[in-house]
Amino acid sequence: MCDVCVMNAVREQMLSRRDFFKTSAGAAAAVGSVVSAPSAMAAGHGGVVDMTHVYDETFPTYFGAPGIEINQAFNYKENGFNLFNLAINEHTGTHIDAPLHFSADGQSVDEIPVANLVVPLCVVDIAAKAEDNPDAQVTPDDLSAWIAANGDIPDKACVAMHSGWAGKTGCDDYRNVGADEKMHFPGFHVEAAQMLMEQTGAVAIAVDTLSLDHGPSADFATHYAWLPTNRYGIENLAGLDKVPDAGAKLVVGAGTHKGGSGGPCRVFVMV
Repeated sequence: MCDVCVMNAVREQMLSRRDFFKTSAGAAAAVGSVVSAPSAMAAGHGGVVDMTHVYDETFPTYFGAPGIEINQAFNYKENGFNLFNLAINEHTGTHIDAPLHFSADGQSVDEIPVANLVVPLCVVDIAAKAEDNPDAQVTPDDLSAWIAANGDIPDKACVAMHSGWAGKTGCDDYRNVGADEKMHFPGFHVEAAQMLMEQTGAVAIAVDTLSLDHGPSADFATHYAWLPTNRYGIENLAGLDKVPDAGAKLVVGAGTHKGGSGGPCRVFVMV
């Protein structure tokens, strides 16, 4: 079959599928929006919250350089289809830190067990103290307060820091470089990470900032404590203000490129 015939056949199939899906429930386009969960997926959940930032070359990165380059190789007008070539820093946008990121032989992103990517979500809210102090950290006291209010942290949970930082991505306040030339944003204190490792079965921690460690960290103590134990992290989460502190289910669409130290992922929560 000729190339043009193949393209026409594919186009007809796609149009047919498009007509079919127009009759299905639509998905919300905005980050952090809530939509009704399909009945087959819901299983007791009432909605889905997207926790993923939409990103391009302007999205803030830890080192300041653009984290993605997008070039269009084919366009619909001339070629009958769109196709883009992407060059991506693994740690761009809403992304996962695989254990390999800060260890010599930890799990790469493709080796993280699927069972560890669909987990209970525990949200620790430190937004009030982060408003007063950009270097605020999740501490053991914050974890103890969460447990007192919500009960034990479930096995295989992801414990997420809600600092209110997600709304700052469109300006310099997200990296928040001070006069000392250091970044200033919240993160997890290493003692909180150690408490989770020693007293719970949590498999992940997550933040709504650029790093698991707070901005001025020079030793990445939390990264080095947490990741080498084959637990993972998520950075640049969105929408934590739209989910409950306890009771929701987190789904992490991690990449599977072989040997990766992490990668952009689509993250959503069933509430």
